[in-house]
Amino acid sequence: MKLQLLYVLLVPICFFGQVEKTTELHLQLAQMDALLFETGFNRCDLQKMETLLAADFEFYHDVGGVQDKIAFLKATKENICENSTGKVTRQLIEGSLQTFPLKKNNVLYGALLSGEHEFYMQKPNEENKKTGYAKFTGYWELQDGDWKLKRVFSFDHKAAK
Repeated sequence: MKLQLLYVLLVPICFFGQVEKTTELHLQLAQMDALLFETGFNRCDLQKMETLLAADFEFYHDVGGVQDKIAFLKATKENICENSTGKVTRQLIEGSLQTFPLKKNNVLYGALLSGEHEFYMQKPNEENKKTGYAKFTGYWELQDGDWKLKRVFSFDHKAAK
C-alpha cells in the first residue's frame, strides 16, 4: 500500500511537471504552506494547524517515523511549542517551493507541494541560530472546496553547517 502511495505521489512529477509560480494554484498552495508553518508551527496556533489537516492526515519523517494527525499535533505541541530549551521555527528557502497539480479526467482534485526549509532555534536573549535543513513534499487535497493537507514526506534532514 505504501509503495502504491509513493508511486501515486511521484509519477505525476515525472510526467506533468510543476506549474508556474504565478498561477492561482501555486499562489493558493504557497499561502496554505505559509499558514500551516507560520501560524501553526512558528506561532504554535495548533487549533488553526488542525483545521488545515485532513482527518486521515499522515506524516512520514525520515528521522521520527510515521505519525497520524493526533500524534503529529501532540509532537508539535511537545517538541516545538513547549520545548524548554527554546523555540524551533521554520523558514522556507526562497524560490524552492514547487507545485504539481493532480487531476482526474482533467478535473483538479489535489496537488503536490515540494520545497526546502531551514530550522532555527530561538532562545531567550540570544540571536536565532540555524539548526537544520530538510526537504518536504506534501499532498494537498481539495475537500468540499477547501485545501486539506493529507500526506507529508519530510526527508533529507541535515544539521546546519
